[in-house]
Amino acid sequence: MPPSLAVQPVPAPHPGAQVALAVAPRRDDPLRGVGLLLSAMILFSCSDATGKYLSASLPPIEVVWLRYLGFCLLVLPAIIAGKPAKMLRSRRPGLQVLRGLGILGSAILFTMAVQTLPMADATATSFVSPIFITALSIPFLGEVVGLRRWAAVGVGLIGVLIVVRPGSAGFHPMMLLPILSAISWAGGIVLTRKMSGADGSVTTMAYSAATGVVVMTMIVPFYWQSPSWHQILLGLVIGIVSTTAQWIVVIAYRYADASVLAPFSYSQLVWSALLGFLVFGAVPDMLTFLGAAVIIGSGLYTAHRERVRAQEARPPDRQAASAV
Repeated sequence: MPPSLAVQPVPAPHPGAQVALAVAPRRDDPLRGVGLLLSAMILFSCSDATGKYLSASLPPIEVVWLRYLGFCLLVLPAIIAGKPAKMLRSRRPGLQVLRGLGILGSAILFTMAVQTLPMADATATSFVSPIFITALSIPFLGEVVGLRRWAAVGVGLIGVLIVVRPGSAGFHPMMLLPILSAISWAGGIVLTRKMSGADGSVTTMAYSAATGVVVMTMIVPFYWQSPSWHQILLGLVIGIVSTTAQWIVVIAYRYADASVLAPFSYSQLVWSALLGFLVFGAVPDMLTFLGAAVIIGSGLYTAHRERVRAQEARPPDRQAASAV
């Protein structure tokens, strides 16, 4: 990847999805960017629905292992084309492995969650990840978080409590798994930001794939259940579809600013609820939608504050240029 181009970390909205680095000249076409992002959200939801379907007959650990094999199949040609020795060379190998473990942990926890929970509930709860990204950015990135962003964090936590409903008859212990998945995902995103610009996108994806496959290959024998060819195919499809969706997200950010695209990433909740109903017959209740709305509002405000801070950090001449 040309070092002269800007490197921008793109946090995928999907729990456990591999994070890529968007590296390309900007081409302002917001409509195309929104269309691409909406397409990616549909693919993410389809991947989740397939994972939920597959985890009914296979252990979630095995489903994630198959998913990472599919991920490797998609990344391997790019590694070979770019010469493996070069593509696998990292300036921050330790951080790459830690980041890969964070993304992997998120994938495992979310797959375990959707095995039992309705897709809409798990997806809504996982949208709390910006809260944890904000909190982790303080010790790991040295960011200063103001009162308004902390207020947004508090509001987001209220939304989580509405969805999870601890202490009520509607509480399910598995509701904690999407929260843990969001924490693990947030750790991966923070590490992505910390090493921004150190490595190319293919290198980052290669480390994610390698870390996931190596770790899952060591774990999966303890949960092994002989899969059918149909199950193997579905598992590989999950990895290919989710990775393709992530690359579409990367392309979408080449056409529009994050502040423009952020609201549309939450359309995944709509598709998850729709697929949950059509495939599994699950109908989210009003409290789930209310909590999701609170969480989404918190996330959008956090994204707004991030944009304001980025503008304030620009030199005066660039601020004037962007205003024009």
